[in-house]
Amino acid sequence: MFKGSMVALITPMRADGSLDEKAFSEFVEWQIAEGTEGLIPVGTTGESPTLSHDEHKRVVEICVETARGRVPVIAGAGSNSTAEAIDFARHAKKAGADATLVVTPYYNKPTQEGLFLHYTAIADAADLPLFIYNIPGRSVIDMSVETMARLAKHRNIVGVKDSTGNLARPLHTKRACGADFIQLSGEDHLAVSFSASGGHGCISVTANVAPRLCAEMHQAWRAGRIGEAMAIQDRLVPLHDAMFCETSPGPVKYAASLLGKTADHCRLPMAPVAAATKARVREAMISVGLLN
Repeated sequence: MFKGSMVALITPMRADGSLDEKAFSEFVEWQIAEGTEGLIPVGTTGESPTLSHDEHKRVVEICVETARGRVPVIAGAGSNSTAEAIDFARHAKKAGADATLVVTPYYNKPTQEGLFLHYTAIADAADLPLFIYNIPGRSVIDMSVETMARLAKHRNIVGVKDSTGNLARPLHTKRACGADFIQLSGEDHLAVSFSASGGHGCISVTANVAPRLCAEMHQAWRAGRIGEAMAIQDRLVPLHDAMFCETSPGPVKYAASLLGKTADHCRLPMAPVAAATKARVREAMISVGLLN
């Protein structure tokens, strides 16, 4: 159920900063039509830190309503407050999401025991599959393989979005947590390499603007067409580079605006992307074949 090409969805906003619910619903439809195999609303790429709680929950509801069970929805439910994360997870369950994605608490810098207690409390409170989101580059802390193995024993904790960038990590995680523990890459550049190391798919930023290519890459890998998968991987490299040449989601939102999917507006403190970034994004999209 949770595999292949999954997308960390942007949250379309109008120029005044308000949510564009119609654009978001249409964007979800387009993603499914292009072959995306899983939808992740209100993660970091969806600007969850600057959405109100009501907006956060509304985005999840729209995603679930639009998807209509055609592909799984993994709702972002992370917070550096355990009580807040529980509230988001319970809402995701009520809204009909298939799972939650819960980021390691940022700024607080909990110990490994604190991480264990945080995730256990959320998994106990909401009877829904939960993915740990381990992203040391943004949250400062790195969940150890040992802590993840402890958490993997919980019936509701089913996998991880791994954004460590360490290709040895999925090998050790598989040994510690078992082959059924679902490992999803959080690094676009490493999607194929991560799969070769035991991964099950990728939660992608680039898939916001190149969903068909990302889906075809994963399909080729699963079918054993390794050369085809690697050829698509190589083709996407300049686009991956462009999507992260400034802090995400600035570049990917600008890229989506070039496709007519949304305005390029991000909420402060995310500044409008620089002119040089816009040029690089446009050039990458042309080189990949997404723009004329």
